[in-house]
Amino acid sequence: MNKNIMKGNWNQMKGSVKQKWGELTDDDLDYIEGSRDKLVGRLQERYGHAQDQAEREVDDWRATNDY
Repeated sequence: MNKNIMKGNWNQMKGSVKQKWGELTDDDLDYIEGSRDKLVGRLQERYGHAQDQAEREVDDWRATNDY
């Protein structure tokens, strides 16, 4: 999915993100604004994941949810 489509659908995707990664706060979601890179970075911060692990989780989540 291209970055603009993810950003455009971000409001719809927030609930799914919050459900998947419950440690992300509303402030985190506002900061991320649909940016894959920002989501990966926040997952690294909140969960202590390496970048490649965080990227895999985001990609798997997007594939599972058709985002």
